[in-house]
Amino acid sequence: MESGTDHLTPELEKLLTVNHVVKEYQKGDYLFREGEAVKGLYILRSGKVQIGKVTPDGRELALKICGTGQMVGEITVFAEGATYLLDARALTKTVCLKIPVEELEQSLEKDPALAMAFLKWMGIDQQKTQTRFRDLMLHGKKGALYSTLIRLGNSYGLEADGGLLIDISLTNQELANFCGMSREMVNRMLSDLRKQGTVGMKDGKIILYNIPKLKFDINCEECPIYLCKID
Repeated sequence: MESGTDHLTPELEKLLTVNHVVKEYQKGDYLFREGEAVKGLYILRSGKVQIGKVTPDGRELALKICGTGQMVGEITVFAEGATYLLDARALTKTVCLKIPVEELEQSLEKDPALAMAFLKWMGIDQQKTQTRFRDLMLHGKKGALYSTLIRLGNSYGLEADGGLLIDISLTNQELANFCGMSREMVNRMLSDLRKQGTVGMKDGKIILYNIPKLKFDINCEECPIYLCKID
């Protein structure tokens, strides 16, 4: 298996043999923008890419962060005139494989096992997005922040100092973008959580000390871990 493909299942690794080009993006570059015609599927070799959208009033809503070995595309196959529904922006220098949508469709037609694996990936990806919107819409500001912290912990958590260190640097504004609220509100809520001993900080990164309390406070539905992630 190629370096940087650790998130691909054995069935999806077949995508690495499909005709592709290697693309490199600098921090801040867009892989694609909302409304653009779907051109292909991206497999990240290195770097991190944020998936989200900008609202009509200019506010940014972040939905997930994809890392090494993951697929990015928000892609609709076998559909005329399909467009991207979200933006994909590089958070760091990023290298990826880009598979043209025509090549992808031909491979899916020829390989039923690959087609099934790809459909499964699409389904899980959609479920992740749906549960994110559920948390944002149904559980209020507390639900939005607490569920985002839990998801970040499930995706990037490392055991450290008696808690779970979220091993990714995010400003409070970037965290607010995941919650659909203001930076000031996130500042206040994090301050309250620190006073309670529920979270802490280390080298600019958040440590979760009491995940059960976060889950209890938002009536966590205990979704499977593969859905309760930010990537």
